Amino acid sequence: MTETEVRAAPRRGGRPTREDAAQLGERIIAVATGQFLGHGFGATSIEGVAIAAGISKRTFYHRFRDKPGLFRAVVRRLIAQWSTPFEAQLLEPAPLEATLTRVAKQVLAAALSPEALALYRLLLAEAPRFPELAKIIAEQSTAGGNRLAQLLAREARAGTLAIEDAEFAAAQFVNMVIAAPRRNALGLGPAMNAAELERWTRRTVALFLDGCRARGA
Repeated sequence: MTETEVRAAPRRGGRPTREDAAQLGERIIAVATGQFLGHGFGATSIEGVAIAAGISKRTFYHRFRDKPGLFRAVVRRLIAQWSTPFEAQLLEPAPLEATLTRVAKQVLAAALSPEALALYRLLLAEAPRFPELAKIIAEQSTAGGNRLAQLLAREARAGTLAIEDAEFAAAQFVNMVIAAPRRNALGLGPAMNAAELERWTRRTVALFLDGCRARGA
């Protein structure tokens, strides 16, 4: 075991403390993240995760019900990691265009990260065989989208935007921001450099607002 694993291991001769249990859960999720993203859902086994984490299968099942439950925990952790800075941009007061520009940059930073690209590849490759993967991704991804929809709904009530379905508008905004940059980052076109991403962000926000802004606002 590594030094980190030794520190995280429960004390011998008694029940593990709450901190020990939390650290062990974190270690299992960290190991599982690497295996899911590196090998895929189908090729990742509970036994393999347990061996890599230095635990027994019995210990694993004390914390996770099954492999989909473990994958759900991995996705929840990744999305929480990406959502925290995203939601912080929505909470900071600023004009709508500035807010959407900051949000778009944060969305791109998350979507183009190695972990997010690996997760997207996994979903594309394995969702037909494991339909529950798409459901897990969707159910864990709603919070940030809801906050963006709430922002757009407030602007619509204030008369700034002429939109009837804020959730639809929020989803379209995110799709506009990430679709082409992510496609290119996956190797289906030339990857965008920092200057190109900056220009893409500004033009996408401007196009979105031009389509949604109430005439005369």
